[in-house]
Amino acid sequence: MTEETEQEEPKQKKSGFFSRLKKGLQKTRSSMAGGLSAIVGKKGDVGPELMDELEEALLSADVGLSATDYILEQLRIGIKKEKVREKPEAMALLQRILTEILDDNQTELLFPEEEPLIILMVGINGSGKTTTIGKLSSYWTRQGKDVLIAAGDTFRAAAIEQLQVWAKRGGVTCVHQKTGSDPSAVAYDGVQAAVVRNKDLAMIDTAGRLQTNTNLMEELKKVKRVIGKVLPTAPHEVWLVLDSSIGQNSISQARLFHEALGVTGLVMTKLDGSGKGGVLFYLAREMKLPVRFIGVGEQTEDLQPFVADEFVSALLETENTAS
Repeated sequence: MTEETEQEEPKQKKSGFFSRLKKGLQKTRSSMAGGLSAIVGKKGDVGPELMDELEEALLSADVGLSATDYILEQLRIGIKKEKVREKPEAMALLQRILTEILDDNQTELLFPEEEPLIILMVGINGSGKTTTIGKLSSYWTRQGKDVLIAAGDTFRAAAIEQLQVWAKRGGVTCVHQKTGSDPSAVAYDGVQAAVVRNKDLAMIDTAGRLQTNTNLMEELKKVKRVIGKVLPTAPHEVWLVLDSSIGQNSISQARLFHEALGVTGLVMTKLDGSGKGGVLFYLAREMKLPVRFIGVGEQTEDLQPFVADEFVSALLETENTAS
């Protein structure tokens, strides 16, 4: 393989995901009153009518009232400051504002040098958490990482088997016990195995609903404490998996999990089946948390690291400047 071919491969993969991202965000674009680009692309001057149309479009996509107010205010300020007169210029300004909202909280994911990165994965049942763990294990394996997953959702039927299938498919280690076992014990074994076996990364699955009287958040707090007993610096990350189709309900979920566990990152799934992808802007404004990965389909490759300008470009159907 030539050096030129090696350089082309990442570009092709990136371009391929951008195409899937555009396709996956089709419903969100449609919910935005036919798409923000269609509104701004109409003939006419920039004026109050444009702001009214944009407000309706943003609210339709579940951007939320406070985030919508902020976006429109920043747009008004930018239009006045930059003396914007034409709608294409307003479109470029809007794209910049939306990208900045999502980009403000993005941080680089750091892998510890002398111990495995431990990620505690949380979220309610139905959010796609276990499937996300499977896809992430495949993603990091392709990146050359030695991965371990722990089947800590011991209450949901078939959750353990589901992770075992993903582990076998991806060639990664899966630590598990029988259904109904203590989730904290599974987490303990998983982290200990990751340390002893010198893994690069371990993801701990957790319950999204308990079939006992035990409060879910108290159980998750216990899991987090137990992980810290094995490795005092862990968990290094607590990622909340959210189903984008629930729209504004994501906010209450995020607040509850964050208050209990100190969420450090978000993973948004099922963007392809939802017209409410605009909730990401609300989450970015309200939660101030990085979005780590987004899912726009059922294939393993449809879960990819979140890149703010790519997301906004796909949402507005503009040229992907990041490629």
